[in-house]
Amino acid sequence: MAEKKTNWQDLFDQLNRGGSRGGDGSSADSSGGASGNRPQRGGSLLDVLLGSAGGSRGGSGSGGGAGGSGGGSGSGQHWTQTTEQMTEKQRKSFNRLIRVMLIFLVPVMLFSYWLFHPPLNFQSVDIWYFLGFFILLPLFLFLYVRYKSHQLGTKKYPKDAKKSKTYKRLLLIPIGVVVVGLLGTLASATFFPGNAHRYSSILSIQELDFVNDIQQVNFEQIPIIDRETAVKLGNRVIGGIPDYVSQFEISPLYSQINYQGHPVRVSPLLYADFIKWITNSGSGLPAYVKVDMTTQDTEIVRLEQPMRYSQSEVLTRDIYRHVQLSYPFYIFDEFAFEIDDEGHPWWICPVQKRTIGLFGGTTIQRVIMCDAVTGVTENLAIDEVPQWVDKAYPAELLIRQYNWYGAYHNGWFNSFLGQEGVVQTTPGTDGMLGYNYIAKDDDVWVYSGVTSAVSDNSIVGFMLINQRTAEGHYYAIAGATEDSAMNSAQGQVQHLNYRATFPILINVDNVPTYFMALKDAAGLVKKFAMLDIQRYQNVAVGDTLAETEQAYRALLLSNGILLTSERDLEDYDEVTGVVKRVVTAVVDGNSQFYLVLEDDSSIYECAFPALLDVLMVEPGQTVTLRYWESGGVKVVEEITVHESSGEVVEP
Repeated sequence: MAEKKTNWQDLFDQLNRGGSRGGDGSSADSSGGASGNRPQRGGSLLDVLLGSAGGSRGGSGSGGGAGGSGGGSGSGQHWTQTTEQMTEKQRKSFNRLIRVMLIFLVPVMLFSYWLFHPPLNFQSVDIWYFLGFFILLPLFLFLYVRYKSHQLGTKKYPKDAKKSKTYKRLLLIPIGVVVVGLLGTLASATFFPGNAHRYSSILSIQELDFVNDIQQVNFEQIPIIDRETAVKLGNRVIGGIPDYVSQFEISPLYSQINYQGHPVRVSPLLYADFIKWITNSGSGLPAYVKVDMTTQDTEIVRLEQPMRYSQSEVLTRDIYRHVQLSYPFYIFDEFAFEIDDEGHPWWICPVQKRTIGLFGGTTIQRVIMCDAVTGVTENLAIDEVPQWVDKAYPAELLIRQYNWYGAYHNGWFNSFLGQEGVVQTTPGTDGMLGYNYIAKDDDVWVYSGVTSAVSDNSIVGFMLINQRTAEGHYYAIAGATEDSAMNSAQGQVQHLNYRATFPILINVDNVPTYFMALKDAAGLVKKFAMLDIQRYQNVAVGDTLAETEQAYRALLLSNGILLTSERDLEDYDEVTGVVKRVVTAVVDGNSQFYLVLEDDSSIYECAFPALLDVLMVEPGQTVTLRYWESGGVKVVEEITVHESSGEVVEP
């Protein structure tokens, strides 16, 4: 008992003071080392356990006792070990840990791949993170431990210079893979020799004439609301369906597409939360929302067969997991929700292609179309995509590609030194990219203004890029940026505190024009505005589209902007009659003359001072009016006044 007491006391001494080193033994007592010199302070117990400090080392006893080997030996040998013994124990534990990690690593890796589903493609950044965390790091640690074990020698792995050298060489594998990734990143950089030209050539841009390429606006097809308003309308509609509002919500996607010749936004329903998914996933998602951008008509389109593949699925029917695992080697870009001409829902999944280095020069190579109802997929080359698909190229990717063209088409050094010809798309508001969509040739085109490298409040032109084909057009027209136009329109109604939507580009009698809606604090459209891009002080505001159009045309006439310069003669009509009445009015600070002819119920509008001949007109005179009609208003372009003899009166 006394001996065990001494052993416990030795342990507590080590805990409190660190390991001891015994003095010379001079007694025949079997307690060994107790009668030697006073113990000296050594490493702490933590250091002993970690093998970084020596344990107790006894002196050479001179007595006849068995314990004369000194400090802490004897029965205390159960509590102290040499540095080599503790190192061996540590290595065994670490190797055991490595084996356990390897046993669990494979299923963990498989589950993690299923959960995160990174593309199995070395051009994907995601797969590099996955490889680094789950494969390269564990492999490096395993090889390094084996290398050190054979270099230093253990009971299980004795010293072996040949094996140590082999494991040291194997360490080059994970290191080499990391080096390859770094070199691939370097080869993708814009400053790498030849890359500036490659980046600028990804998107082909053709310079065209605005008047010849952009058709006259059809106000029956012009989108008058933006995405924010579409979201509010969608939420209002689903809130009126009790069966839906408690179980589902609308996805924030709201993809803008052309549907049967009309711009609409569509978005699928989602399960409201995890519990709603559990209770409803068996029957699927019953509908999607469709918002007409021209009429603001909003409806919940109920499907004969529900959608079973969506963003809110948790397991195998999650649309991202389903498509990625079906095509594990593809790198996908932003998914879009669309409907075909029959209203059937589809997921449009663009497949990326990296054309520069390992990670650079992103473009779209193929498109996977996934049926939202059945999950059946179609793998199509980009030139095989059906006409009704509008989102083969994500808008932000096209903006990025155009900015590559604008920055590097004259070389990399020029992009930041001389900056000759360097342009970029105009920034948006609230830190967002500045772009919008317009319908052209039954496709959706991304629109953005183009400004100089030193961003200012003016543009040098604007670009349109087709989201289905990536066909790019540039129009050299100087004028106001979208942000300046929005501020100018808001200034017309500043007393009402209305906010302007991001403008869209339209052609009004061959005049490049910004069109935007003006919304109140609740996000509801209250007024509309049109603004001449080249002369942005010309702003017209109205309560309706027809009223805004009429005021804008009158404004252009009153400021001497000739609308007849490019208008076809067949667009005009003529009428001859006796003037019954002449009325003047001031509209938005501009003088307007209105003529009424005898036996004619129409009112003919004459803008002043663009049409000075109107000052010669008096009731009772015979006149010939050459006019065009817009929105129910007959706008006079030319007046001919006749004398009673029938001769024309010279102005």
